[in-house]
Amino acid sequence: MSQPLPQSLPLAGVTVVALEQAVAAPLATRHLADLGARVVKIERPDGGDFARGYDRSVGGLASHFVWLNRGKESITLDLRTPGGRAVLADLVAGADVFVQNLAPGAAARLGFGAVELRARHPRLITVDLSGYGSGGPYQDKRAYDMLIQGEVGLVSLTGTPEQPAKTGVPSSDIAAGMYALSGTLAALVGRAGSGQGSAVRISMFEATAEWMGHQLHHTQGTGRSPGRAGLSHPGIAPYDAFPTADEQEVLIGIQNDREWARFAEHFLARPELAEHPDWATNVERVRRRRQVDALVAGRTVTMTAPEVIKLLDALAIASARLNDVGDLLEHPQLAARDRWRPVATPAGEIRGLLPPFDFAGVELPMGPVPALGEHTEPVLRGLGYPPERITALRAAGALGGSSATAG
Repeated sequence: MSQPLPQSLPLAGVTVVALEQAVAAPLATRHLADLGARVVKIERPDGGDFARGYDRSVGGLASHFVWLNRGKESITLDLRTPGGRAVLADLVAGADVFVQNLAPGAAARLGFGAVELRARHPRLITVDLSGYGSGGPYQDKRAYDMLIQGEVGLVSLTGTPEQPAKTGVPSSDIAAGMYALSGTLAALVGRAGSGQGSAVRISMFEATAEWMGHQLHHTQGTGRSPGRAGLSHPGIAPYDAFPTADEQEVLIGIQNDREWARFAEHFLARPELAEHPDWATNVERVRRRRQVDALVAGRTVTMTAPEVIKLLDALAIASARLNDVGDLLEHPQLAARDRWRPVATPAGEIRGLLPPFDFAGVELPMGPVPALGEHTEPVLRGLGYPPERITALRAAGALGGSSATAG
């Protein structure tokens, strides 16, 4: 039997122009690049995307930038100049998608608002990311991840009862970026049928509010905010980290009463608790959370962490180790599934994780992380600009400083 031919990348032939910075928009466009789109990233000549300066932890490069910008082409344009704006207009004219997350109203003031662009290019998909959306008393308010987490109430749910904490990853940025990605993909599908583009708008605040999901409904239904519960869960018990004999902790989650019955009999060696009215249902266990947690901890502390996990796995009870980021780098599941790939950066090769979406017969690209302005002249040549025009644009300050080419 003949082997199936390799499939093309899902977004092969799609061109994205991104006037972006920080996290939310770059996350969306990096995934578009992962899926095969050509992504041209517009950066300021004086330092570029400010995420380039967050730290120097990856061989002198910023970890956020390395994470979010592989596989893109970087060009520098000074959009304060007529020449810089003219180049961007030419790029957008040949694009399928235009993504921007500048400060509120900034893109429109430059002449690249969604209404104006779509009037000129009906097939164009515009994607605008903002902190709070258009309209309302917060529309002009600056928005960063921590601030959105606070405003939407996420930090009222994270941390311990004594101390609030934002999430350890930029959840509001990631929420907005993922909805921008899914909105863009939906718009591309819609355009394939109608021939018309669309204007996609994403608010970090509303994206994070959507992620509050069941907590919103819980509070509506009870009149009480769930509050902070650390690793625990306000509506499930047992569901927490429990100590072990080797001074580790194991996370255990019992999802339903059938699991509890199995757990009580075979892990706790207390089969009578499977039927006892004070213990048999999750509602009653939540009411007696301290007793439940003390009972579970009294059992786990007699075993090592590997022993606890081995027994729970045999019982098909959910558990996990309490790992740190270093453990993730060496996680056996990622190694066994061959999820690491080399990624080129201006500071040398690093390991990068494959995108989390797999397509049978397709190896998604893991393109290099671009140096600032690395592709400026190749992109302009691709637009048909003759050398003298590129020289004139540079002389006029539209492209920033000295020439940077991609070989």
